[in-house]
Amino acid sequence: MSTAQPPALPVTFRPGRTRAILLTMGAAMFVVITAVALMLERLGPGERVSFVFTAALLSGVLVLLSRPKVVADDEGVTVVNITRTRRLAWAEILKVNLRPGDPWVFLDLSDGTSLPVLGIQPGIAKESAIKDARALRALADSHGTGTEA
Repeated sequence: MSTAQPPALPVTFRPGRTRAILLTMGAAMFVVITAVALMLERLGPGERVSFVFTAALLSGVLVLLSRPKVVADDEGVTVVNITRTRRLAWAEILKVNLRPGDPWVFLDLSDGTSLPVLGIQPGIAKESAIKDARALRALADSHGTGTEA
């Protein structure tokens, strides 16, 4: 039985610590690789540009990995994963699942499919992810046809 009170809407759930680490590492990696490219005297201009381009590409991948979030509002939920965004009405969400060992939350949907929600993941901040999953579950229960997980 879910006893969690739903949070006020709109609300955004995202893995804050993971995001901070990924963005910090992306920036640090870009700075270090660019500095190395500029300090190596034997590199020509084209090679320096390729170093900077590679640094930007690697940093871009880390920015993409930091993108996941879930935004809940009065009309429904927007799930932003690494490369895709999906908008769901509350009635489409039947169940919010975060079972032990799951890498992130899964939503059981009314069309019979399951949608991974990378914006709530227990990797670095397990307690925060559990709290966020319970809050999303409470929102689904109170706004749609959601059932408890």
